[in-house]
Amino acid sequence: MNQWKNFTKGFIKENPVLVLLLGMCPTLGVTTSAINGIGMGLATTFVLVMSNIIIALIKNFIPSSVRIPAFIVVIASFVTIVDLSMKAYVPALHAQLGLFIPLIVVNCIVLGRAEAFASKNNVFSSMIDGVSMGLGFTFALALLGSIREVLGSGSIFNYKFIPAEMDGILVFVLAPGAFIALGYLIAIINSLKKQ
Repeated sequence: MNQWKNFTKGFIKENPVLVLLLGMCPTLGVTTSAINGIGMGLATTFVLVMSNIIIALIKNFIPSSVRIPAFIVVIASFVTIVDLSMKAYVPALHAQLGLFIPLIVVNCIVLGRAEAFASKNNVFSSMIDGVSMGLGFTFALALLGSIREVLGSGSIFNYKFIPAEMDGILVFVLAPGAFIALGYLIAIINSLKKQ
């Protein structure tokens, strides 16, 4: 039961984007479509889960003076695996996400979970925490990307549902649209939490 609470906390109560407001750079930068949001979220989830597992395994062997650099090396290793795999198998998505994939290394969600959770807990709990936070991040990015894609270009998952002669609301395709949509999502989450 306790593991289930740990699993749902990253998805609902402590959602990294909608509640904790972490990882704003990729959240605002890549969520022009639902596919981009899901791709970035799943890439980050893989890095979160694998780095949490490895850090939980080696935490007792890392001197405290080099703890953070050691965590970054572990995280960077998995980011490199994700980056090269995406470049090989999903090059179109890799091109869309661009620089944001290597920036997973310094994503405060990943490093924060390594420091705050994986370095203090066992392997299984750390894995559950990584899955939970990663899926919560993926959900938030996919939701924000879907909203921006629907409002900005009148499509969802690249399926256009408004006539070609009609345009969407241009601001949602651009960077200010990310701020607007995210602001409204956070406001909705906060009002739901108060009820």
